[in-house]
Amino acid sequence: MQKLLNVIKKIVPEKIFKFLQPYYHWLMAFLSALIYRFPSRKIFALGITGTKGKTSTIEIINAIMEEAGYKIALSSSLRFKIDKESQKNEYKMTMPGRFFMQKFLRKAVKEKCQYALLEMTSEGVVQYRHKFIKLNALIFTNLAPEHIESHGSFENYRTAKLQLFKSLEKSKVKRKIIIVNEDDPNASHFLNFNIPEKIKYGRKDIADYDLEKDGLTFEINNVKINSKLSGKFNLYNILAAIAFAKSQNIGLETIKSALEKFSGIEGRMEEINLPTGGLKFKIIVDYAHTPDSLEKVYETFQSSRKICVLGSCGGGRDKWKRPEMGKIASKHCDKIILTNEDPYDEDPVQIVRDIKKGMSTDAEIIMDRREAIKKALQDAQIGDTVIITGKGAEPWMMGPKDTKIKWDDREVVREELEKILNK
Repeated sequence: MQKLLNVIKKIVPEKIFKFLQPYYHWLMAFLSALIYRFPSRKIFALGITGTKGKTSTIEIINAIMEEAGYKIALSSSLRFKIDKESQKNEYKMTMPGRFFMQKFLRKAVKEKCQYALLEMTSEGVVQYRHKFIKLNALIFTNLAPEHIESHGSFENYRTAKLQLFKSLEKSKVKRKIIIVNEDDPNASHFLNFNIPEKIKYGRKDIADYDLEKDGLTFEINNVKINSKLSGKFNLYNILAAIAFAKSQNIGLETIKSALEKFSGIEGRMEEINLPTGGLKFKIIVDYAHTPDSLEKVYETFQSSRKICVLGSCGGGRDKWKRPEMGKIASKHCDKIILTNEDPYDEDPVQIVRDIKKGMSTDAEIIMDRREAIKKALQDAQIGDTVIITGKGAEPWMMGPKDTKIKWDDREVVREELEKILNK
């Protein structure tokens, strides 16, 4: 369908195409739902939206729901899962096309999954990918500037997210639930809907918490929980998951059991080590691709010397945030290596220059990403933390004209570590 759309764009004048585009998207959404017989009507569908934390929140909810004995389907930027069957998301797209989503939901129903957990994005909303997916509940994690160039403004970006809540408000489902991070400055916008069941989560929910070197500990309703996840932002992801689990009458003992077993998410604050362990420094791979998320990753390791491999976001979009990423790296990192990430059709050297404009400290530029990672590992000393951001567990590096090469930061780290240690 995307190929057909690209052909139409070349033939039809731009003004006419822009006028007809919403009708095209609506028609594709309707046809896909019709062909797969409106599968979301037969499953509890939870949508999760926000700038950051969607994938982590989905995975935490999945762990809790499975611990409670439910069969779960999930669709995220990381993977697609139906019960025990899982495959990586290789689309470079959080919310794939309408036909894919409806087919996915139909299969989930066929496999007798009780819940479908769905990452939902502002870009997906603009293209009506959420249409004819009957949601029962929505979680709002947080909002920070993102996709500003494609939406036109932060307000337009927020409005696109709010459309999901408006759709739920208008829905005829019997029980509607919204779960909102009340500590986010934009919370009031997401709570301003006529939906009977509004659940707020935030810092007030817990008696106390400790951010530890290799995890976090907190107490909720007199139950102490030890999680292997790091960082204050993951505390919020956990609280969102707990709020949803409790709305489904899952007890705290089950929640505690699931959270303490849960070891983490691929490419999200993932620590890389050798099979034998024994590294004298820490290596972290994270997807952080917004200024806010990058800062939160760096803050988690503020007590150690940091060597940061940074590439900013992909080419051709959100150019405003490149100097911001450089500014944050200067503030937190002891050594910075700037490198290539996903340039698409843009000059990767120019992207790096844009990042450097925001920096107040020096940085080494190594455009070959593998060489940049190798240099960071070679420079690491006892007690250091090497932080490699931007791609996480993504399986491709994108180049000009949608070309792509197989890539995984985590595998590259392991390969280069082996070379260094075997010298």
